[in-house]
Amino acid sequence: MEMFLYGFMQRAFQASLLISLIAPMLGLLLILRRQSLMADTLSHVSLAGVALGLLISINPTWTNILMVVAIAILLEYLRMLYRSYSEVSIAILMSAGMALALFLMSLNQGGTTLNITQFLFGSIVTISTEQVWMLLILTILIIVLYVTFHKAMYVLTFDEDTAFTAGLPTKVMSILFNVLTGVTIAIIMPIVGALLVSAVLILPAAISMRISKSFNGTILIGFPIALAGMLSGLVTSYEYGTPPGATITLILVMILGIMIILKKLWQGRNT
Repeated sequence: MEMFLYGFMQRAFQASLLISLIAPMLGLLLILRRQSLMADTLSHVSLAGVALGLLISINPTWTNILMVVAIAILLEYLRMLYRSYSEVSIAILMSAGMALALFLMSLNQGGTTLNITQFLFGSIVTISTEQVWMLLILTILIIVLYVTFHKAMYVLTFDEDTAFTAGLPTKVMSILFNVLTGVTIAIIMPIVGALLVSAVLILPAAISMRISKSFNGTILIGFPIALAGMLSGLVTSYEYGTPPGATITLILVMILGIMIILKKLWQGRNT
């Protein structure tokens, strides 16, 4: 096919494969920790990092990573500060991040709008070799950390008090998880867009949860689901010129809808 002859499409498919490996692991943990909105918050706040990079003429990916790391740490601090009202920290940081992004954008009048739009909605043309390598390193790191600490994260996810009593460094683990999620969002945001990056992380796990009830089973099933959504979304985006993030999200939502219908029909047949 013609699309495979283009370097940017080759990089897009490479990035899609790596994102498909990451999404089910991070997505399931975010869902079980009831932090799905945290990913949405970090994706919105990351726009401030992009605006800062464009303002000072530095690669926005690097300033974006620095921004989300700082916000991820601050998010955990606010979550502990408002322990009984965890949604408060999300509301504070989301509004503050968007306000900072708009403020920094207003200081730069040299074509910022176009660049910000690319980060908002994603663009397969903007994927660089550097971003693919960064995503590869991040994917390897997340897989190694998951294999090494998945039991500890399992305990932390379902009962933080028990994890603390067992001697696990719960605060450090939560901060590191937030940081990894933030860095992942910062790196894949140019591909799928800031507005929908959290959906791309969450939906594969949400779909696979309708099929498997086990922790590892949900992640394993999530891999092919994420890959199918990513690849079909990229192909559709290339053919019709639609935003990749929106296209991938719509396909994953359709898969979720089909999965729900099929499960209802299966349950009805066996009752």
